[in-house]
Amino acid sequence: MIFAHPYFLLLLIALGIYIFIERKFKLNKNTTIYLPQTEMFESAGSTLRAKLSKMLVWIKVLAIALIIVALARPQAGQNKEEVYNQGIDIMLVIDTSSSMQALDFQPDDRLQAAKKVAKEFVKGRTYDRIGIVVFSGLAFTQCPLTIDHDAVLNFLDKIETNMTGVDGTAIGSAIATAASRLKASNAKSKVIILVTDGRNNMGEIDPISASKAALALNIKIYSIGAGKPGEALYPIDDPVFGRRLVKIENQDLDEATLANIAGTTNGHYFRATDTNSLSAIFKQIDNMEKTKIKALKYTDYKELFAYFLWPALLLLLGSEFLNKTYLRKLP
Repeated sequence: MIFAHPYFLLLLIALGIYIFIERKFKLNKNTTIYLPQTEMFESAGSTLRAKLSKMLVWIKVLAIALIIVALARPQAGQNKEEVYNQGIDIMLVIDTSSSMQALDFQPDDRLQAAKKVAKEFVKGRTYDRIGIVVFSGLAFTQCPLTIDHDAVLNFLDKIETNMTGVDGTAIGSAIATAASRLKASNAKSKVIILVTDGRNNMGEIDPISASKAALALNIKIYSIGAGKPGEALYPIDDPVFGRRLVKIENQDLDEATLANIAGTTNGHYFRATDTNSLSAIFKQIDNMEKTKIKALKYTDYKELFAYFLWPALLLLLGSEFLNKTYLRKLP
């Protein structure tokens, strides 16, 4: 709470000083009357009329104090911000094929590491619309473009391997699906961030054709190849021995195609070999895709003086009513 006219609050100090001086002056003028016998009055106590008479003084003081606070115009302010130019539209395209379970991004597998890093990226893009496409053998939109980043984070949490129901790597279909979501966008910058660890082996659209279509729509693609060079451990569910780890010697990452996809759209290709490098790549993309946001910040104030003025008036009216009725002095 703030006050529009805080200097009126100085009157509270003046009121306190006046009360102090008044009470001290009255005490000094008190005259003691000695009665021969006072025992008969000890059990009488104070009457209700006497108690109310004493209280009326403090009721009026309280009313005056409330009026002073009301004059200072107390206000409750709520900061607001209106953005009047658009941010960037970003589609996160994440591979959910079974190979994304490889355990070379310790302590997580590739998919879990991608989800964690993507979530941190989303949290830093305050004014951008973000959507998600997941793919393996098929591709579909997990989350359409939205400024509701809590919803995006929730959808990222729900991503699992093989959630499309068909294993494989349909990179071309994934790019085409993301591009179709960005097609109608009026944003100054449209971006696809593709994370995969394989090569295109499914789908009816080849990745280069899909990237050329994206370029025609003014979409830039940042492609990220996930996985360490050489061998990697993969968990498999054996019907006899249960889950066990299998070592795969050669990774199937098609870096040449991923670099071609990015280059076709004037984007960049990156190689992530662990969680730290993946995080650094997303931070680099974050820095590369910045736009100046014009925002109007203002504070919306609500006047609160009525919450002090009305009780003060009621106290004054109540005290005056008691003075004229119950506490009225007889002539």
